[in-house]
Amino acid sequence: MFQLAEIRHMVRIPPWFFGQTLNDAVIEELNRKLANKVVLNVGLCIALFDITSLGDSYIFPGDGASHTRVTFRYVVFRPFLEEILEGVIKSANADGMQVSLGFYDDVYVRKDSMMPNSHFDETDQTWVWDYQTDDDTHHLFMDVGGRIRFKVVAEQFVDTTPAGPNLAAGDSSVADRKEGKVPYIVYGAINDQGLGLVSWWTGTGEGNEEEEEEEEEEGDEAL
Repeated sequence: MFQLAEIRHMVRIPPWFFGQTLNDAVIEELNRKLANKVVLNVGLCIALFDITSLGDSYIFPGDGASHTRVTFRYVVFRPFLEEILEGVIKSANADGMQVSLGFYDDVYVRKDSMMPNSHFDETDQTWVWDYQTDDDTHHLFMDVGGRIRFKVVAEQFVDTTPAGPNLAAGDSSVADRKEGKVPYIVYGAINDQGLGLVSWWTGTGEGNEEEEEEEEEEGDEAL
């Protein structure tokens, strides 16, 4: 779920940080600039891990700040494909469900990634899995607030940098695409055994253990 990303960046240190050591000033600027932000094709930045290289510092004409080329490693959130994660259902509609991981909410399970025989209940505004057994059909509701286990199947990065003021007429779609877009989306699936609401599967192992204990007790009594 978390990775170390190596990044090279020119860090600008304003003059009021000159009283600090260069290392401390760079750390403060990097965390201010990157923490809790999405870097395109890298992931959601969490915290600075370490600085591996500090280059020479330069002061450019017309700018009193120093500029230093820095190589560093940053802890980022970017789950790998097929990774199993758990979260809480935040909302649901006919297109799927939104899942919150606590620190990140842009996780979605689309309707085509649900369990087979699932449908959206318009009355309760929730997804329902119609689990069929030999004797009956059980309606398992995936209510908002329920803890859910899912598998990561895809990710999507979107460049949300502001569009320039001199867009050509044919480039208007670029500006439309960037407005209100989420920079990083994780897509999950629950269409496999062990996935879906955690409560669906937690009792299975416990039930088997209880049956084994009962069989052992019966065996001891027989002896």
